[in-house]
Parts: sequence; C-alpha cells; structure tokens
Amino acid sequence: MEEWLKKTFKISGWLPDYNSQKFRGDLTAGITTGVMFIPQGMAYAVIAGVPPIYGLYAGVIPLLIYPLLGTSKNLSIGPVAIDMLIVAAGVSLLAEPNTERYITLTILLTMMAGGLQLLMGSMRLGSVLNIFSRPVIAGFTLAAPLIIAASQLNNLLGIELPQTQYVIVIIEEVLRNIDHVHLQTFLWGGIAIALLAFIKHVKPIFPASVLILGGSILISWSAGAQAVGIQLVGDIPMGLPTFGLPEINFNNMRELLPTALTLALVQFMSVASLGQTFAKKNNYIIDANHELVALGASNFFGSLFKSIPVSGSFSRSAASDQANVKTPLANIITSAVIIATLLLLTPVFYFLPMPILAAIIIVSALNLIDISEFIFLYTTRRSEGLIAIFTAACTLLIGIQEGILLGVVASMIHMLYKYSRPNVAELGIIPNTRLFKNLDRNPEAKPIDGLMILRVDASFSFVNADFFRDYIIEKSRERNKSTHYVVIDGSTINSLDTTAIEQIKTMAGTLQNWDIELYIAGLKGPVRDIINKAGLKEYLGEDHYFRDPHEAVSHILKLMDKEDEKSRLADYKDITG
Repeated sequence: MEEWLKKTFKISGWLPDYNSQKFRGDLTAGITTGVMFIPQGMAYAVIAGVPPIYGLYAGVIPLLIYPLLGTSKNLSIGPVAIDMLIVAAGVSLLAEPNTERYITLTILLTMMAGGLQLLMGSMRLGSVLNIFSRPVIAGFTLAAPLIIAASQLNNLLGIELPQTQYVIVIIEEVLRNIDHVHLQTFLWGGIAIALLAFIKHVKPIFPASVLILGGSILISWSAGAQAVGIQLVGDIPMGLPTFGLPEINFNNMRELLPTALTLALVQFMSVASLGQTFAKKNNYIIDANHELVALGASNFFGSLFKSIPVSGSFSRSAASDQANVKTPLANIITSAVIIATLLLLTPVFYFLPMPILAAIIIVSALNLIDISEFIFLYTTRRSEGLIAIFTAACTLLIGIQEGILLGVVASMIHMLYKYSRPNVAELGIIPNTRLFKNLDRNPEAKPIDGLMILRVDASFSFVNADFFRDYIIEKSRERNKSTHYVVIDGSTINSLDTTAIEQIKTMAGTLQNWDIELYIAGLKGPVRDIINKAGLKEYLGEDHYFRDPHEAVSHILKLMDKEDEKSRLADYKDITG
C-alpha cells in the first residue's frame, strides 16, 4: 500500500527535499501566474460560453489536485483558450450559452473528459494515443485563434452576432450589421488591443492583460462607462465554489461523448508536449501516463466544485519558468491567489467592460498563431505542411471537431500511404569492406554482375506486401537476362505478417519461372521465428537464408563459378579485401 501511494502521489518524491530556497522560487512563480490567471480565466470562460466566474472556479480545486499527482515541475494548470473553443463548439449544439442548462452540461463535460483521461492513464495508453500528429496540431492551432477572435467581435463591436464557430458566418453578419456598431464600445476595445500590443514590447513588471484590466475597471467606475452604453461584466458571486455532483443524464452524456473524447485527447497532447518541452529544457523526466492521470483527476474532481475544463497553459507555464519555479507547489500558490480573489475582490470586477475582456481574448488568441511552424513543416516535409493547411482549412470552413477529425484521418492516410510504398534500395558492395550500401546514395558502391541485392526500409506487412512483391518482380523483369539471383537484405525488417509471407511465396514462384533464385539475408530473431512457424524456410530451402548479405553473395558466387568455371568469388574477395 505504501509503495502504491508513493507511486501514485508524485508529491512524495519532491516534498521531503523541499526547502526555503525552492519555496521562494515557487512563491514568485505562483503569484505571477495567479495574477495572470485572473483575467485569462475570466476571458476563457467567456469563450466557453459560461459566466466569467467559472473561469476563476477552475483555479481552485484543479490546481490543488495536480501537484499531488503531476510529474512536471513547470506546468501551470488552468483554462486554455483552445480547450474552451472545443467546449463551446460541442455544448452549444445542445443548449444556449450562458443558460443554466448550458453551464450544467459544461460541468458534466468536464467530469466526462476527466473520467476518460483517468481511464486512459490507468490503462497506460499515454504512449499509444498520439493520434494527433504535429501537422494536425499545427493546423488546428492556426484555425482556432481565428475562430476565438471572431467569436469576440460581438463584444468588441457592441452588436448582436450569432453564437457560432463558423468564421465566415460571423464576418457576413458583421458586414450586414456594420451600421449598428457601437462606437464607444469599439473605441474601448480598439484602444485596449493597441495598448496590449504596445505593452507586450515594453516588457512591464506586471502582465499587460493585468494592467489593462485594472486600468479599465478604474476608468469604467470613475467615468460611468455603463451610462454611455458600454456593457459591463456585472455581478459576480463572491465566495468559493460549493461541492455538488453535476446533473448526470445518460442522453446528455451520449451526446457529449464525442466532444469529451476530443477534449480529453487534445488536452493530453497539450500537457504532454508542454511537459516534454519544459522537462527537456530543465533536464528532468516526466511520465506521460501519470500526466494523463493527474490531468484527469484535476478535471474530474474539479467538476465537483463547478470547474470548467483545465489543462496546461503555455503562456502561464512560460511565465512560471521565467519566474524560477522549482516544484508543482507553485500551482497551489496560484490557487491561493484565486481563492483570495474569490473571497475579497469579485465585487471589483462588476465594472470590468466586456470590450476589454474581448480585447484580452483576441490578443491572447492571435498570439497563439505560429506561422514559423507551418514554414518548418512545409520546408522539412511538404506533405506534412499540406496536412497542416488542410486541417486549418477544414476547421475554419467545416467545424472544429470535424476539422480535427479530418486532419487525423488525413494524417493516418498519409502514414498508410507512406508505409504502403516504402523505400526499396538496390545495394552494392563498398570496396575494401563487407558493407552493402544504396547504389543511388553511394557512388563508390559497386553492383555485382548477375545479382540484384535489395533492402526494404520498413516492416513487411499487408500494408506494403503487394508493393514490395511487385517492385522486385518488376525490377527482375527489367533485368531478366542479366539477373539470376535476388538477395533481400532483411536487416531492416522488424516484423512480418501472414500476408507478407504469402507474397514472398508468390514472388519466389514468379522469379523461379524466370530462372531467378530468391535468397534472404540478415533477418532478426523474431522475424526468423515467424518464418519458421509459417513453413517459409522449408518452402524456399534452408540454404536460401544467410546471416548477412556478404555470406549470401559469397555462396551465390561460388555456385555461379561452379556453373561456368569462372573466378567471380575470387574477384569478389579481392574487392572486399
């Protein structure tokens, strides 16, 4: 039991060595991220379609749970803009945003996502659930900020706009209602955006969003912003979130399941990638499966106290790292800042203008766009750059969940296509060695007359069996008169399935009809075991298998010398030294 507790609660690994020096670093980081959390949490709650107070509720229980279980020292937990967009896209199909039913469904979604993450983490699926490839994430994180920014145009312009994830629909409605833009609202929001962009380059002591938020509340209160038509956040309940089970309705759960699964996976990918980034930078190791458990527990138990979904925040984690964070305890200090705000400061936020909140959201969202990632993907591997563009376009034009799904499908199709047409290299001998290398990449490599030596750079399975068979048969047909032996270098074949075995038999039979013998060299132990069980060794003949291509070539040249009494083997030995 004691061993299980130590293995589960990672806090037991770092708490015994905790000291005042580490506390100073965590205190600075915790206060910094706490100050950032207040405007971001409220703003991101608005993106999700729930009142701003729920963004602060997400800073209480989840931030107390994660340090008990998490393995990342740097990760700052809380609401994240992209997650909130997924929430809004899924829940808005079932209820009107900001209604009681919508809030209930959002809390239920948080519990479901947390439950799925706990289940996947306990099954140790962290390493096999990476279905969101880098291009898919890149495409989604380009489209999502644009959708987030567009969703705030109603608060920025002071006009009624439909609650939708479709940017084109929002833009059409803005153009249709351009004459109804509330100029004072637009002026407040526009100035806030300009100041946020400017202050970012000045690098102030406090985060730009905090300065703008505090200043706007003061001006709004003193100048009577509501009197000139500026919409304010209004009453925010004071006090801590109370315990309560979300309303569990199986029909609602069934309808929310696709969104919950999407959210659970996107959050895990975010936490895993962020955790790995900071772990590599600070020279420690994180456990992906345990991060999944920690995230799941944070969401599941947070939902019992009215929390919306939480995951790892890049901006707050980066700020925490810069503030010299030492342990996950910084999250508890951040939670203390949020608790103090809920107990003492919520009346202050009554005077927060909605266009200011919209400006903070828009600037935060647009800062997520990383064009350099697209350039890297496209220049490094053009196909992956195209998948990223395809994912972004689908997310913008078709929908968030549909865009992610289509991106994943495109990524998988690309992977299957790549594996179905593996690289097959024709090999030649490197003089004065026994090494066989790709003739196209090594000019010094020399082919051997009468032999064709091939290497397939992939596992041999049903995905590529037909391609490999046809490739060898076609190559042999091209050189039918000059080639009498084909050697497959199997050193790069990691696995072999029954389809591949059948295709090898077909290939060997076709080659035999052309008086071409097939030999296999360099197979790994597990692959040899499969060949033995399948009877392929007997089918080709035991003398058709060798430890490496050198042995196979030496054997074949010896046979050829016996046929016409030439000295090919001696010449080969001279080449190999």
